[in-house]
Amino acid sequence: MPEWRKYRLEDILSIVKKSVNPCSIDECNYIGLEHIAGKSFLLNDIGSSQDVESNKYSFKPNDILYGKLRPYFQKVYKPSFKGICSTDIFVIRTKDEKVVSQDFLYQIVREKKFTEWAMEGHTGTRMPRADWQALRKKMVLIPDDLNEQHRIASILSALDDKIELNLEMNKTLEEMAMAIYKEWFVDFGPFCDGEFVDSELGPIPKGWKVNQLKDVAFITMGQSPSSKYYNQNSQGFSFHQGIKDYGWRFPTNITYSTEGKRFAEKGDILFSVRAPVGRINIAGTKLILGRGLAGIRHRDYKNTFLFYSLKTVFTKDDIIGNGTVYKSVNKNDVEGLKILLPDTETLNGFIDITEPLDLLIEANTKEVKTLQDIRDYLLPKLISGKIRVKAAEKKLKEVL
Repeated sequence: MPEWRKYRLEDILSIVKKSVNPCSIDECNYIGLEHIAGKSFLLNDIGSSQDVESNKYSFKPNDILYGKLRPYFQKVYKPSFKGICSTDIFVIRTKDEKVVSQDFLYQIVREKKFTEWAMEGHTGTRMPRADWQALRKKMVLIPDDLNEQHRIASILSALDDKIELNLEMNKTLEEMAMAIYKEWFVDFGPFCDGEFVDSELGPIPKGWKVNQLKDVAFITMGQSPSSKYYNQNSQGFSFHQGIKDYGWRFPTNITYSTEGKRFAEKGDILFSVRAPVGRINIAGTKLILGRGLAGIRHRDYKNTFLFYSLKTVFTKDDIIGNGTVYKSVNKNDVEGLKILLPDTETLNGFIDITEPLDLLIEANTKEVKTLQDIRDYLLPKLISGKIRVKAAEKKLKEVL
């Protein structure tokens, strides 16, 4: 069995602080804390250097990015590209690949214990910030055998790859459904030879109508409970104040509350009512709605149609399809959103085609959660030597 040795973090990694002015460089990728999904080690989105002005840190491919502001969100990502990032992010790099590989170091940084250490020495109360001076003396176990490090990192990376494959498949499935929606309800391709009538939204097929959102959906505006009820220990229901824990389609449950008055049920559409207005997710479980969100449910449970309708109405953040810019919207604004409603036969035909795609997205998302749970179980045990690599490799073959 390979020998494991203890090292201080300061002896094996560097915090890279190469400052750059975004205005003085060619356009490149920008990663802020808002772009890194909490606890999933994935990006929600990616920005551009042209969208920021103050000095940032530069990073190289395979550098480790660790969100130091409110580290309990565990925002960690290892990009395959170069770019710049927020100064609220640690850029972490191994000091010597012959001692600890960058891939193995990544496993150490994204393990829960690292975040617990970051919280131990944090500065600030309302907005805790990880302090490298407190972290640097912490001890970690490293196998001397670089091949052992590689095998451990490979096991965990294989799970990451499968997770990303599922998520890419989900994006493709949604793009397919969105393309069908636009073909039917924006370009009117299948109906172009029929009779059209004028409406508030322009010419539409005869027999269709334009309704306000309140006429086709139940709408619940969020109301935040007192912060004294908040916790990160899964007590009560998950609580979402706004979009900070949004995922690609389903939010990540990080903050919980033991009290709440406004709820979204599983499958309800989550709609941001404060800037950026119009960001959409779907509730994966029953959750508490904070004041930055509204919950929306089609009155006939045809949320598939409503989901793609709203994604079309809000073409960009803060911008409704008619070009009006909003920094926030109230209940009347949400209720008054114009929704194109086709005849029943067309509506059911669309749902028959797209609902199976949404169900497949949901199934893939559940598999992603299972894979993440397996990874999060194996991660601390593998990097501490508590599970033998051969046993983990056998487990990997069972699930992939």
